[in-house]
Amino acid sequence: MNTLDRHILAEWLKVLCLVLAAALGLLLMQQMYDDFRDLLDTGAGAGEVCRYYAVRLPGFLTVVLPLALLISLLYSLGQLHRNNEFTAMRAAGLSLFRLTRWIWVIGALCCGLMWLFNSRVVPWSVEESRRIKETLQFRREADAKGGERAGLVTSVTFDNRAGGRLWFLNRYSRFAGRGYGVTLAVLDGRRREVTRYVAREADYQTATRSWVLRDGVEIQFDPETGELLRPTPFRERALPGFHEDPQLMLLIDRNPVDLSFRELRRIIDYLTIEGNPKVTKYAMRYYSLIADTLGCLIVISIAIPFAVSGVRVSPAVGVSKSIGLFFAYYLLVSLANMIGGRELLTPAVAAWLPIVAMAGVSGWLFARMR
Repeated sequence: MNTLDRHILAEWLKVLCLVLAAALGLLLMQQMYDDFRDLLDTGAGAGEVCRYYAVRLPGFLTVVLPLALLISLLYSLGQLHRNNEFTAMRAAGLSLFRLTRWIWVIGALCCGLMWLFNSRVVPWSVEESRRIKETLQFRREADAKGGERAGLVTSVTFDNRAGGRLWFLNRYSRFAGRGYGVTLAVLDGRRREVTRYVAREADYQTATRSWVLRDGVEIQFDPETGELLRPTPFRERALPGFHEDPQLMLLIDRNPVDLSFRELRRIIDYLTIEGNPKVTKYAMRYYSLIADTLGCLIVISIAIPFAVSGVRVSPAVGVSKSIGLFFAYYLLVSLANMIGGRELLTPAVAAWLPIVAMAGVSGWLFARMR
């Protein structure tokens, strides 16, 4: 890294840090506007509120980083252009890539950071913030209704096609790990009912990853005729081979945007085995998160050509064009999501389509500047 590299990098990183801090602050304020009153209604104290937003904050970085890169590059490189510093450097025989090589290195590091956050940090942020909020709601409901009725989810259904089991829980307590009004149908390979369990309640044992039914009856059926063979009442019945995770049951039909990277992967695996067409919207979100990891390089490739356009072109023209191309990129992302959601293309192809298109446009822009 020579003197020119350090000078360009220092000018850019100062602006990037300021823009990143401002963007994170604005997004945090918007999140507080949405959630602050709800948190107060649950009786959360100052420490719990601060912890909730501290957990949420890392998840904002992947949202604001591409925009912060664009604004900081347009400002810092545009400033160098207005001061004719880039003109002098280019006149000395230095290519545009040679002048901005360390910006590309930082952009590649940002892509790695995006991948790390999307795969590790953001899933933790989403799941932990949801757990904090649900715990606060449970505490409020427990004070108002009693512990047995707090944190209940009604009408939980789960079809485990791979295991041949169909679950229905009239109510499920997220905090006690217990279902009430349980009906479990065990099916054969042709989806015919062989056994039905009807129980007053069922507990999920996290240590053994199995279920225990209480106060119920086991009903055997003839799969050929559907005739009831014999009912067998039981006080308690352990089901060691039944490993259905209630957390996965509760994720079904949630909005894909509200799910973490890990949760999306779990739902995709489940719905793919089941052959459920709902898998498309979850797969589209999943592959979009993967493709977004290259968004930092796309933003850099959009910003640099316009920020350092020729001296006869007003810097405002280049800035406006780059911002327009940036929004065109996100319009293309929305269009690709619509195409993938309607299964006109596979989710993986649709998610990568905007990246490939903008890479072609940026390559053409750089070729023109040589």
